[in-house]
Amino acid sequence: MSLPLEGVRVLDLSRLLPGGFCSLLLADFGADVIKVEDTGMGDYVRWSPPFHEGAEDTAKGALFLALNRNKRSIRIDLKNDAGRNVLLRLVKDADVLLESFRPGVLERLGVGYDTLLAANPGLVICPITGYGQDGPYRDRSGHDMNYLGLVGVLGLQGGGPDDAPLQASGQIADLGGGALMAAFGILTALHHRDRTGQGQVVDVSMADGSLSWLAMVAARVLAGDAAPARGRDVLSGGVLCYRPYRCADGWVTLGALEPKFFRNWCVGVGREDLIEKQFEAPGSDAHREVEAVFMERTRDEWQAFASEHDCCLEPVLDVDEALESELVRAREMVVEIDQPGADKPVRLLGVPVKMSATPGDPGQRPGPALGEHTAEVLAEAGFSADEVVELEESGAVAGMAGETRGSFLS
Repeated sequence: MSLPLEGVRVLDLSRLLPGGFCSLLLADFGADVIKVEDTGMGDYVRWSPPFHEGAEDTAKGALFLALNRNKRSIRIDLKNDAGRNVLLRLVKDADVLLESFRPGVLERLGVGYDTLLAANPGLVICPITGYGQDGPYRDRSGHDMNYLGLVGVLGLQGGGPDDAPLQASGQIADLGGGALMAAFGILTALHHRDRTGQGQVVDVSMADGSLSWLAMVAARVLAGDAAPARGRDVLSGGVLCYRPYRCADGWVTLGALEPKFFRNWCVGVGREDLIEKQFEAPGSDAHREVEAVFMERTRDEWQAFASEHDCCLEPVLDVDEALESELVRAREMVVEIDQPGADKPVRLLGVPVKMSATPGDPGQRPGPALGEHTAEVLAEAGFSADEVVELEESGAVAGMAGETRGSFLS
């Protein structure tokens, strides 16, 4: 079965999570993603532990494999004139160039956006940065928590107004504000290119993308409502019907926002007197009574209760429990991939988007070794064997055994 993005070639110059996850989504649906790494150590995430047994010396740690299945790896030194020329030659046959440098880095290297579009006017260029290609924070460094703090997301998260902001373990800005926005922007720009022949720059700011996650909260504030206090918005713990609750052996979540769901819970536990208390704040007498009710049963007992009483109630699972859960198995959200060097197939997260006619395929090719496909990709671009040897000897490119002569700028 053909995949929907077959024929789309992506040059991925990014490192770490946001760009890597974006191009992973594209690769799982058939895009030919060429991971362009430096001629030094390559993507930092290659060397991050843990390593799958038997693969400790292959520069393919578990975190790297989580982001880089279905991709090919080449190594180019963009501080080398010949290396820059190699990139421009590859650009001629590419559809997308993805990068995550700070604004202006490619321009300083001599391969800025104007130069890339001159080489291929139909190219879609997608930089993922913290704060975008312009604006007062353009050149600032940052990480997920910084972006969430600046746009108001972090300020809403926590137990109460006087408590510390609560950091999320999932990378909201990197993935939701960056990778997903980039994938959407790239596909939109490709659709435009297919109709007009015109490429463009897709400017993805993780701060912008994260702010868009506050669509409902921001709408209220922009209409004149007061900004919610930390832990007091309806969806961040401000009402007793939508909160996590401690139970006899752990925690459960009650998400009974609609009156019918809260009524079902109240009737199920024999506390119809609480129905009218649905939207009371934490700390109220009703809230303490709800807390006491939850302590009367275990997680499993509450899950069985939820199967009988439709009330939006589920257990809070630890990550290892979630990965082995019935839901995750049924949705094929953990898959096994044969990985050279590993003693057994590696387990990775599956494809989150399920398509009926053209489903993604997480097992097209294993995670690549550093520079594994340099010669192959250069040959596809028309370089002769002698030219490839000359480029390797000059340090402009490197294969799996190439010397570490150069590196990208940060």
